[in-house]
Amino acid sequence: MGGSRSAATPEINPWLVGISVLAGTFMVILDSTVVNVSLPYIAGNLSSTIEESTWVLTTYLAANAIIIPITGWLANYFGRKRLLLLSVVGFTLASFFCGFAPSLTALIVFRVIQGISGGVMQPLSQAIMLESFPPEERGEAMALWGLGIVVAPIFGPVIGGWLTDNYSWRWVFYINIPIGIAAYWMIRRFVYDPSYIRREAGRIDYWGLGLMAVGIGALQVALDQGQQEDWLASNWIAALLVIAAVGLTALIIHELLSRNPIIKLQVFKEPTYTTGVFLMTMVGFILYGSLVVFPILLQTLLHYPPLQAGIAMVPRGLGMLIITPVVGILIGRVDPRMLLVSGFGFGAATLYWFSVLNLNAGYWDYFWPQIIQGAAFALLFVPLTTITMDPIPNEAMGNATSIFNLMRNVGGSAGIAVSQTVLARGRQRHTNILGSHITVFSAQTQERLRRLQSAFIAGGADPVTAARRAEGALWGTVQRQAAILTFNDCFLLFGVIMLVVAPLSYLMKRPRSARKGPASD
Repeated sequence: MGGSRSAATPEINPWLVGISVLAGTFMVILDSTVVNVSLPYIAGNLSSTIEESTWVLTTYLAANAIIIPITGWLANYFGRKRLLLLSVVGFTLASFFCGFAPSLTALIVFRVIQGISGGVMQPLSQAIMLESFPPEERGEAMALWGLGIVVAPIFGPVIGGWLTDNYSWRWVFYINIPIGIAAYWMIRRFVYDPSYIRREAGRIDYWGLGLMAVGIGALQVALDQGQQEDWLASNWIAALLVIAAVGLTALIIHELLSRNPIIKLQVFKEPTYTTGVFLMTMVGFILYGSLVVFPILLQTLLHYPPLQAGIAMVPRGLGMLIITPVVGILIGRVDPRMLLVSGFGFGAATLYWFSVLNLNAGYWDYFWPQIIQGAAFALLFVPLTTITMDPIPNEAMGNATSIFNLMRNVGGSAGIAVSQTVLARGRQRHTNILGSHITVFSAQTQERLRRLQSAFIAGGADPVTAARRAEGALWGTVQRQAAILTFNDCFLLFGVIMLVVAPLSYLMKRPRSARKGPASD
């Protein structure tokens, strides 16, 4: 087994341990996207606006981000198994009360509790799985963990749309209850604290806790609401960004000087870990950014209903499901950095593929690149996690996985914010460029207007009405073309980022399980 155990700790099949901790993690990550398609129904049922209902997402993500980096400290303070059980119970109860919420305010409060309870599960589950498997089997373990991390946000909109359409938005939360009960039972039965996890009775770093809550919370809210409030044109978004910058800078300085830090930043002295955290931040940026862009494209330009848009995104999850077990096997036999570079390459290729599609693209035009993209993310998540965590000793694994998961989430929030900004600003830019060619002096414009007018007259409109409709139809065409060009820009941006960061993979050392033969570093 990967970590030392006390004499009283029974030997448990590590796969049972992995499934036990992954059940709760899957539930938590699913809840980050499962509510998206239900927001209009929540707003209508609770007498609020769509803009107000988005706080259901913002508060969950902010609470999640605040708690993740201190998970390692909390595990040492309370005991890892006890903390995991408390988080499952808290998340499950909060899910019930979210579904029962009589008002938007109550729903937001319970979503905060959900975010706090669920935030600790992600790094804890990863740390437990890494410690439960020996180094040579960690690739397969991370393949299982990667399935939950990547597949959950992809299937979230599908499950949320189906439950909302067939039952009620409240069932989006009630569905967590049986999963939570099963996770609680399995954790009690199969998960044990290793001997090096013991309660630390040192002083609580209240300054660190306060600075972290203020800094990360302000950053998360600013990223989530920035585009909606027009970024620095809004005084309160500008204030949030200043608070985040000051708070996080003070947090880093304080944690480096503190004798009992809640976040042990010394882990960044390991170059492999530092590079891996940066690459995971970029992967989160691209994954979550594209997860926001693609359904908007399907619904606004291709006119897919919400549930169908969610189903159209399933191929990405299928690609992940098919390739992840293969990657788990390969990672112990080939240089994982080669797999990582391949993942960045295939991911960039599929994003370029998306960037050249036009309004005539159909379902199958998006199906195949999504399958390949799912395979690419499998090639990214599994090797990247395995390589990054390989030099970290088991005693520091909880702290390392906390920071690792935090930066993935921060990267995801930044990716969503950038994608929303690119879509809003890019559409205006492309509309202006295309519109500049639509003038009364253009022979092509006049010919197109005549054809449209003739078509409307043939449909029964009088010449004056037909002329107005022709102008409106031509302007609609300009806007649709501007929109697809903007989506193409967004996909191309993500693809370029993947190509730029790919070479950084070779700054990391090969994991111990892969250092066999003359090629080892």
